[in-house]
Amino acid sequence: MKSAMWAGVLSVTLSFAPSGAIAAEATTKTPDESAISPERAIQVFALARTLCERDAGKLWGASLCAPIMLVDPKTRAILASQADADGALKARGAVFVGSLPAKDNAANTATHWSGTHWTQLVWPLPEDEARRSVLIAHELFHRLHPQLRIAAVEGGDNAHLDTFEGRYALQLEWRALATALQADDAQAQRLAIDDALAFRADRYRRFPKAANDETALELNEGLAEYTGVMVGEATPERRLQAALHDLRVHVGDPSFVRSFAYATGPAYGLLLDRRAPGWRERLATPASLYALLSATVNIDEAVGAQTLDQRATRYGGAALRESEQARELARQRVSADNLRRFVDGPVLRVPLQHMNIQFDPRNLQALGEHGTVYPGLRISDDWGTLEVSEGALMKPDWRTLVLVAPSKKTRGSEMSGAGWKLQLKSGWELAAGDRAGDRVLKRVVK
Repeated sequence: MKSAMWAGVLSVTLSFAPSGAIAAEATTKTPDESAISPERAIQVFALARTLCERDAGKLWGASLCAPIMLVDPKTRAILASQADADGALKARGAVFVGSLPAKDNAANTATHWSGTHWTQLVWPLPEDEARRSVLIAHELFHRLHPQLRIAAVEGGDNAHLDTFEGRYALQLEWRALATALQADDAQAQRLAIDDALAFRADRYRRFPKAANDETALELNEGLAEYTGVMVGEATPERRLQAALHDLRVHVGDPSFVRSFAYATGPAYGLLLDRRAPGWRERLATPASLYALLSATVNIDEAVGAQTLDQRATRYGGAALRESEQARELARQRVSADNLRRFVDGPVLRVPLQHMNIQFDPRNLQALGEHGTVYPGLRISDDWGTLEVSEGALMKPDWRTLVLVAPSKKTRGSEMSGAGWKLQLKSGWELAAGDRAGDRVLKRVVK
């Protein structure tokens, strides 16, 4: 995002894995697009070392310290904190330099590259030191995550958060969480927590898959952002302000489908730190942040009987409902256009086998049983590299990507269509699909 907004990318490597397998992240952009210098890279590496040494393994029982590679997405230049195992990087003073191959995406993520497990960060990092520290600690968590005793939960699509009911209940929950974090007495805090939990419980009643899908993303991105806040900020007051910042800033996201956990993770984490010390040790068995916080509240029967509308009045529910109803009308028009482009019209189906995908988690557009539309993305797979600037439909099983079919016959290794460009490897071709005008990307049969 610009200034205080989030405008990062997720980068994921999958081999026939569903969306819940994601272990990567969003980042804060800044207007500073200058190239990476060794001096600035060394400053980033020193800050990361300071953060992980200050934590000293206290938060998760293991060190967050890690090899770091900074990547300039424009030039694909790499400046790293150490040598790689396979020798692709060359020493230049106190840093190691090289170039990221075209098949790999530049993103804030944990990644295996050239024989080494890295924390990868996209240049430029936020100019604001607090936001930069939170981002670095967030990404250090992603590299450590597979080593921690945190139960894996499959899922994470969260298409319900692009509906009117899902968005309305989520934003009421965010407002109640912010009130709870700032409450100056135990009774006020408990009331706000009860409201937040009630808004989420209503969402779970309306959408049967919501509990599983939200938990999957919160145990990944939510815990990562909580770690960013806890390790990136040095004092309780600054951590509180960082958590409130996350609750505010994501209100402006075009879609909450993939970004909501960046807001809820720190809020639930800080409240659990206050009310249930030791909660992180209970993540070894499947447990949601919602369930853990619910266990700390003895619900007052009079409060518990209040209707959601009564609770919503405490958080500006009427005005929020009106704005979300207007947004829903606009969403329906977008969905109708997406159905025309990616379902009813002629399409190109692209198989996904060992993909590495990069996208912005803030602007995804749910399309019901058909999947999710990604306005922009970059994918590398066995067949080559694809860049999309005007939308593509990801099927729910993440095994097929659907593009608008090219309007004319294409030959050679470079192909393009409406808002997409494909660099094709040898051994692959476009063939006729099942419907008139449809195409499919497939291996050449010899």
